[in-house]
Amino acid sequence: MKLSLTLLGLPFLSLAAALPKITRTGKYLYDETGGRFYIKGVAYQPQGEAAENTEANQANGGFPEPESFHDPLSSPQNCTRDLPYLKQLGVNSVRVYSVNSSLNHDECMKTFSDNGIYVLLDVSLPLNGSIDRASPSWSTNLLNEYISTIDTFRNYDNVLAFNIGNEVVNQVSNTNAAPYVKAAARDIKAYLKSVGSSALVGYSATDGDADFRNSLAEYLTCGGDDIAVDLYGLNNYEWCGDANYNSSNWNTIVSGFQDIPVATYMSEYGCIFQPPRLWTEVAALFSTPVSDVFSGGVAFSYFPTSDGYGMVTFSADGNSVTTSDDFTRLSTQYNATDPPNSPAQSSVTAGQTTCPNESASLVASNTLPPTPNQGVCDCINQKALSCLVTSSTANSPTIVGDLLNYACTLLGTSTNGTANCDPIGGNGTAGTYGELSYCSPAVKLSYAMSAYYEFNPVDSSCDFSGNATLSPTRPNTAQDASSAASQCLSAEPSGGTFTPSPVSSSGASQTSRSTSGTNSASASASASGGASSGDVRALRILGPGSILGGVAILGAILGGGLMVV
Repeated sequence: MKLSLTLLGLPFLSLAAALPKITRTGKYLYDETGGRFYIKGVAYQPQGEAAENTEANQANGGFPEPESFHDPLSSPQNCTRDLPYLKQLGVNSVRVYSVNSSLNHDECMKTFSDNGIYVLLDVSLPLNGSIDRASPSWSTNLLNEYISTIDTFRNYDNVLAFNIGNEVVNQVSNTNAAPYVKAAARDIKAYLKSVGSSALVGYSATDGDADFRNSLAEYLTCGGDDIAVDLYGLNNYEWCGDANYNSSNWNTIVSGFQDIPVATYMSEYGCIFQPPRLWTEVAALFSTPVSDVFSGGVAFSYFPTSDGYGMVTFSADGNSVTTSDDFTRLSTQYNATDPPNSPAQSSVTAGQTTCPNESASLVASNTLPPTPNQGVCDCINQKALSCLVTSSTANSPTIVGDLLNYACTLLGTSTNGTANCDPIGGNGTAGTYGELSYCSPAVKLSYAMSAYYEFNPVDSSCDFSGNATLSPTRPNTAQDASSAASQCLSAEPSGGTFTPSPVSSSGASQTSRSTSGTNSASASASASGGASSGDVRALRILGPGSILGGVAILGAILGGGLMVV
């Protein structure tokens, strides 16, 4: 989603007395007094515009993704306008799906903080700023974007959690994207710890049959606090009309989630298919047996949507709010809740579960992608590549994706299979990730074009219909290119995991040289799918001989179609 910018930065406003800090102990949330905290929330995001329904989208669920968004926390006027209605609803939390980190959010965040409202904030952006389920990759551009948003918001006292994904995995066939989601959680948790933030790290999952739903939840919450999400959300719309605990299938969901070792909540709920919405699920959500497993939920949605959700409407000038019967019924239900204050925090023992093996409902390896390394990618781009994508092309993800698929095909056919795009690809099912699989889409494309150029080093080989140019610092020979690449890989901790650093003024995350420990679930694969670290450092830019990597590329580029070379 691209944001319609309507507001420039505002002066910094000092915050009032801090809200109580919410922490997680085991599978429950607690405030500073040791009382249980329940999320009593509402989705707070104006609807964006839907993107084109592509072939890749059809193959991965079929529902159109948004391509634009409107930052709800950048308009002090709108937050002030909506506050009385949020208070009338009785919410203590809002879920916000997309924000523009370059805008100022001080007034909205202060308005909500002063009135006891926490924010659950998704850090990904739609279309081009999130892990692509059709061709997943955890890359430098996404890490930098996530950190930029976190740095904008982490000093506000009412940020409850940063959500690193929403329904990235939505069916069994794309559970191969789950390792990338978990790698993002691992790296964002490490970053938050390094900057002293206690904000939780969350993920919101789509619903599905029990095997799929439970397997994905078990996968993303297993293996210990360093790699498991803190807060696991389920977007659930099964309680429709005058349903009950059993007819809604909530009994099955609660049973399936009872051994999840982290806090869980309904990150979206509110079925509209048997109107009117009675919101009788609220009473169930905030009482046993559901409250024994879930810590509240987020009703969808405060703002109106084109498909019939929403609880309020606005006047033509946007200044006045009209509430619906839907709003009134939810307000009645929320304000009547009195959830149990048990178990006591002192009685809870933090648990850890063993990660599930691959199965018919989960095709995800427990070997995660490495931490994206900006230093290595910059070094490779500057010193080892002869052909560089133009800046205008680099800013068009769709063109980059199409060109990458074309360049990888051209590289394979023109070199009789002696060169390929393995080093920039990854396979979340096999748990194998190329040496440069974490680089940005533009660097990956420059790599593929450079590898082709080295086989036929004439100027026309680096044109690609005007989308690329020869680098002024290009290596003289293919051997020089491979040597430069090897030096880049050996100069930085390119493999394994490490703690990311803040994003620099140039927009790049600075590489941290202090590596963190790994375990069997979080240890990153070597770049050649099992090769030693010495082999990884010997990255070749072209054949003869195969380029190290040993994995099938799955597109690995945002905006590009799925392709196997």
